[in-house]
Amino acid sequence: MKTKRMMRLLAALGALAVLAGACGSDSGDAAAAAECEAGQTDGPLAIYNWTEYMDPELKDAFAAEFGVEVTEDNYDSNEAMQPIINAGGSGYDFIVPSDYMVSIMIEAGDIQPLNKDALPNISNLAAEFASGLPYDPDATYTAPYQWGTTGLGVDLSVTGEDVPQTWGLIFDPALAAEYNLEGSYATLLNDPRETMGAALKYLGYSLNTTSEDELGEARQLVQDAKDRVAAYDSDQYDELLVTGDSAVAHGYSGNFLFQFLDAENPDQYTYFVPEEGGTRWIDNMAIPKDAPHPCTAHTFINFLLDAERGAQLTNWNLYASPNEAAVEFIDQEVLDDPIVYPTDTSKLEEIEDTGDFETNFSDAFIEAKG
Repeated sequence: MKTKRMMRLLAALGALAVLAGACGSDSGDAAAAAECEAGQTDGPLAIYNWTEYMDPELKDAFAAEFGVEVTEDNYDSNEAMQPIINAGGSGYDFIVPSDYMVSIMIEAGDIQPLNKDALPNISNLAAEFASGLPYDPDATYTAPYQWGTTGLGVDLSVTGEDVPQTWGLIFDPALAAEYNLEGSYATLLNDPRETMGAALKYLGYSLNTTSEDELGEARQLVQDAKDRVAAYDSDQYDELLVTGDSAVAHGYSGNFLFQFLDAENPDQYTYFVPEEGGTRWIDNMAIPKDAPHPCTAHTFINFLLDAERGAQLTNWNLYASPNEAAVEFIDQEVLDDPIVYPTDTSKLEEIEDTGDFETNFSDAFIEAKG
């Protein structure tokens, strides 16, 4: 899910357009599964993915093994990606929507069913990811890619070692002052569901509320924090933290860990899911309804579901793998790191599609940012 650079205008437009696009398509017109065989290609592969979310060596290896050209474009939110796919004619063969967005895209007819006969490596998925996921219960349209959490990265050289693990570091000005957090010291994700969700969790509500009153409280909380927020950023939030341009950053587990390990003093930083709770997300591999090269896309999904390649993906981007067969090839220090594989998941909630209420999240976020 996770990203570095991007099309900020598209993110803003996407946040407004996501439900309009979903309502504008007829799920009854969804494409049938492509008639492909395992290992078949039918042209080059065009990837549309979160930025810095795939080891370039995996793309190179696929291109070399199957003799096809591989290109990649990037997005910084589901709300930026979905309208482009929904409009048709995007030219993309492979996309990586998050859990709740899968539900929206299925309903909108944006993605096509998978041909499981072309995906023999799908048997490598752990049972909890192979079926029964609420956004695609029978795994008809998607195969899980990676999973992780959303929380806070903190510069301990500013706050001190005893910093409390709470969203209040951003939303409570008195607590912020107590821990030497002054001025515009924080970044929040430029993402309506994640940032409104953080405020909702701090208030004791669900990420998936459909209460206008609860969302209104969250909107006010985010709006009141504006003077403490240096940027709404889904791009370089982790880099801004380690360069000292922020002291508290809202973002994704693996991106923070990658930056911390590369920092001059990794122990200066910490990441946690706040005590009030946070997001566990699952990103998924899918094929757009009108993908020009669906057989190449199936072969690429099967390629990534290979045990050793699945491990390579996790070892590179430091997000958890849904691939059970990959575990034996994942570096032990990655498996043992609670940032990658949290030992306590009781505080985590998955973002779900709230149907017509989705536009309320986008509207509240835009209003809160001002």
